[in-house]
Amino acid sequence: MTRNTLTLRSLDIPQLHKFGIGFDTMFDELHRMHSQQTNTNYPPYNVVQITDDEYMISMAVAGFGLDNLSVTKDKNFLIIEGKNTIKEEEIDVNYLHKGISARDFRREFKLADFVEIENAHLELGILNVHLKREIPEEQKPKSIAITYTK
Repeated sequence: MTRNTLTLRSLDIPQLHKFGIGFDTMFDELHRMHSQQTNTNYPPYNVVQITDDEYMISMAVAGFGLDNLSVTKDKNFLIIEGKNTIKEEEIDVNYLHKGISARDFRREFKLADFVEIENAHLELGILNVHLKREIPEEQKPKSIAITYTK
């Protein structure tokens, strides 16, 4: 087995379970993400951390308009899809070079708990999706007073 073909299935990691409880789901998620990876990076995107609790995903979506883009939150997944409504065979164009792709795409991003989509904005061929983590007060860490009895 070469280094490039190493998968999570081939790793023997039972020793990690003694360090924490509930990490088995993390390994399942890592395996799912690895199995869904493709060799494409279309469309390209950036993930920017604005503050400790605010993020922005910027995706280059040249050729897509508001009517053929969708941004959806399904449980803890942000799903961005683009559907090209014009088929290449319908357009009679003689390209000398075609470097701008307008193929359909679907990108999924796993969101942490309590992350919500604030808004999505399309400008100059860039789709910006603003995300914000808002942890409820009852979920935030709290200090516990330590008492002393004699």
